[in-house]
Amino acid sequence: MTSLPRPDERRLAAECERLLAFGAKLALPEGGAAYLDAEGEPDPAQGVHTWITARTAHVYSLASLLGASGGEAIADAALAGLSGRLRDGERGGWFHALDADGKPDRAGGKSCYDHAFVLLAASSALLAGRPGAAPLLADAAEVYLERFWDERAGLPLDAWDADFERAEDYRGLNSTMHSVEAFLAVADALEATGEPGAAAWRDRAASAARFAAGLAASHGDRLPEHFGPDWTPDLELNRERPEDRFKPFGSTPGHGLEWSRLMLHVEAAVGGDEALAAAAARLFDRAAADGWDADGAEGFVYTVDWDGVPVVRRRMHWVLAEGIAAAAALHRRTGEDRYADRYATWWDYAERRLIDRDGGSWWHELDQRNRPSASVWDGKPDLYHAVQATLLPRLPLAPTLARALREGLIGGRA
Repeated sequence: MTSLPRPDERRLAAECERLLAFGAKLALPEGGAAYLDAEGEPDPAQGVHTWITARTAHVYSLASLLGASGGEAIADAALAGLSGRLRDGERGGWFHALDADGKPDRAGGKSCYDHAFVLLAASSALLAGRPGAAPLLADAAEVYLERFWDERAGLPLDAWDADFERAEDYRGLNSTMHSVEAFLAVADALEATGEPGAAAWRDRAASAARFAAGLAASHGDRLPEHFGPDWTPDLELNRERPEDRFKPFGSTPGHGLEWSRLMLHVEAAVGGDEALAAAAARLFDRAAADGWDADGAEGFVYTVDWDGVPVVRRRMHWVLAEGIAAAAALHRRTGEDRYADRYATWWDYAERRLIDRDGGSWWHELDQRNRPSASVWDGKPDLYHAVQATLLPRLPLAPTLARALREGLIGGRA
């Protein structure tokens, strides 16, 4: 099997270090993670978000495992926010956000998306040996299983009201996808620390991944994102608001790429499910065909309709990062050169268009002419996708990131 082309191990490590340095001001004294602007300065007007705080705890727990300077302090501040003011001490679970005055955003309710990232954060923090991680993981797992996991469906509910009194009818594939990632991380954290229950979490991940694989097969490998309470796809949702941050209309090539990678992680974790590997390859090919260079300019369009026609033509940094990670994963799984070629092409695009050598981090959004834009996302609040794009090509498909780093597996060749 040929190795992946450049960027090589040294350059990936350097880019990871550069990204982590951009987040130097993430830690909030009151606990939680700041929303960063384009220069890496906290933007208090944006409030404090659970998903950003949880991703920060995850990323800087990985940083601490890598031995990065300052990683532990940032991880611990984020964890303090999750254990403290972002948690609903009365009703349980986590608020979606705090506003600029520090008051809970009750209108945002309680979302599976947020809670999946709390699971991921606590798992990575536990493996990194961060204080308070074990009780946070126990709390997050209890809330998730009680409120969000539908055992009969083998899939999660998407959201509740702020008081956990009424579950929404909407079901979503995005929160399901991030739940799969979290389930695998929980399993590795429990297993590595000698706690029971790892197999059940992997079974949940496999259930959701197999559902997504079947869904892709019945929709031309363009994944529906939105569903009713019985998981019937709603293909028209938000047609009039196609740029919605979390519920865009149509098919999202970036999620096809992300699911592709996650299916390979599930296959590696549970063993022997080659149907998932086959689905991963099909999802990757469809996402690349639909999204890459789809409108006469380089880059991935954000969304397409059900015929593969571009809808939102902006380029999101996270889509490219997931493309890089999926190409690396499929190359590791198959050894096929075509994945190495995609990997090289997409890193080249990242170097020329997305990586901001002056302001730091990656531009989060470009317009259809590849100029920095802020139509959907303001600032640069998220290091999660880009940092993982520097790590996943250097790690095996299993175990998950934090456990792989804890076990010294960094640097494995694809």
